[in-house]
Amino acid sequence: MKLALFDLDNTLLAGDSDFEWAQFLIERGVLDREVYEARNVQFYEQYRAGTLDIHEFLAFQLNPLSRHARTQLESWREDFLRHKVLPMISRKARDLVESHAADARAVVTATNSFVTGPIAREFGIENLIATDPEEDANGEFTGGVRGMPAFRDGKVARVEAWLASLGLEWDTFSESWFYSDSLNDLPLLSKVSRPVAVDPDETLKEHALARGWPIISLR
Repeated sequence: MKLALFDLDNTLLAGDSDFEWAQFLIERGVLDREVYEARNVQFYEQYRAGTLDIHEFLAFQLNPLSRHARTQLESWREDFLRHKVLPMISRKARDLVESHAADARAVVTATNSFVTGPIAREFGIENLIATDPEEDANGEFTGGVRGMPAFRDGKVARVEAWLASLGLEWDTFSESWFYSDSLNDLPLLSKVSRPVAVDPDETLKEHALARGWPIISLR
């Protein structure tokens, strides 16, 4: 048995769905541009620099979900997928996912599961490990986080919890891949037997070159 794990933003996608979701809501007038745009850019820069406070960011990113009915949010998400996400999916990315069709597969992303669920399904990937927004008894979002964010070491912990729920562990697999672009994913990249840097940032590129990890491009 083999395992293939995929980061989403700037890996399978030629862009960042977390960042673009906020920009989409700003463009639609759902979020105030003057208040939100500069902070959205700031958080994105912190993420790329490896200095992001994930809880501060999630308070910013998830709070707007609590202000609108789930049905309205899902309508916006459908438009977001069509107009923003699909143009970020390359043929190379689809082919990479398909090359692992015989393996156990999961998207592992810090971006919240409300935004990323349809994207994982678009790729035909059966499992999603993402940061989960908290919901109330009626399925509406509270603006909080449920459980551990899937970020940095949290990705390793969340993957291991998922495997344990299936009665599996790392040693179950003869080979395990993780594809990522980001220095933030070094903990999970270091855990698998086949780490692959995809259009990596400079820090990850240096690590990959030093360790002999493959470097590929999906652009």
